[in-house]
Amino acid sequence: MKKTLRLSPGQMVAAEAAFWAALAACLVLAPDHLTLLSQILIFGLFAVSLDMVLGYAGILTVGHAAFFGAGAYTAGLLARHGWGEPFSGALAALLVAGALGYALSWLVVRGADLTRLMVTIGVCVLLAELANRLAGITGGTDGLQNMVVWPVLGRFEFDLFGRTAYVYTFFMVLAMFLLVRRVLRSPYGLALRGIHDNRARMSAIGAPVQARLRMAYGLSAAVAGFAGALLAQTSQFVGIESIGFNRSAEVLIILVLGGTGRLYGGMLGAIVYMLVHDWFADANPEYWMFWLGVFLIAVVMLGRGGLMGALARRVQAREGPR
Repeated sequence: MKKTLRLSPGQMVAAEAAFWAALAACLVLAPDHLTLLSQILIFGLFAVSLDMVLGYAGILTVGHAAFFGAGAYTAGLLARHGWGEPFSGALAALLVAGALGYALSWLVVRGADLTRLMVTIGVCVLLAELANRLAGITGGTDGLQNMVVWPVLGRFEFDLFGRTAYVYTFFMVLAMFLLVRRVLRSPYGLALRGIHDNRARMSAIGAPVQARLRMAYGLSAAVAGFAGALLAQTSQFVGIESIGFNRSAEVLIILVLGGTGRLYGGMLGAIVYMLVHDWFADANPEYWMFWLGVFLIAVVMLGRGGLMGALARRVQAREGPR
């Protein structure tokens, strides 16, 4: 049985406030690492989008980078061809990725788990190859360059130190995270939980299971596209790897590391994974992937339910049975 953190409403609010306040304080405490911190926030949101379908709706997918990349290319192409306003660019990416996800949901939701795996992998590979073939539009393997992203609110330009990018990313990720949390804690989110736990029972009581799963897949794709747009805008570059299978595998690792179905699992997993990734790459440039693999295996073997599961067990052990 999955253990959850048993905190009072006041404790939960305090813990959440402390989490986001710590991230905000990084602007002052870690000014030399703002680019990495911006990417941590973006990949945390990307992992949360995957958690919406995998941890909450129970849809097995290994091709979520298709929507992340679609959002990145949407925002990137707009910025390259004369429309670099960041907020509307992110919104356009959200709509494009959401529409793509909802269209594909008619294929994904109908099948069994193995069928979903094959369909999602196939779509991701096809879109990556399409981006490669359309090099005149996407830049191909060289990536989409020459993007011009306008100043945020017409005043704050994206500087070389990453300060504007970090502040912009922080508030955009926070706003989207709060929106996702509201959706998942609504009656619709509770219905997704019920479908994840027992689809047959939800069908028996008359719940529109297929329609709700399709909507969940579309919403998740929209959030992933939004995250992709943030990465494109803050880096002002879109690489073909943003839509490749390796990116899908990476975000799945992040989510499993943090813990599925736990809302903050994706955020915590991104923080730990990317910090450890960066540390190993600096400490041992030749064999860093080996040590990263050892670390991930150790976490999975020792911490059931990821980092959030381990945290829940620790809190419950300190509080004792109620």
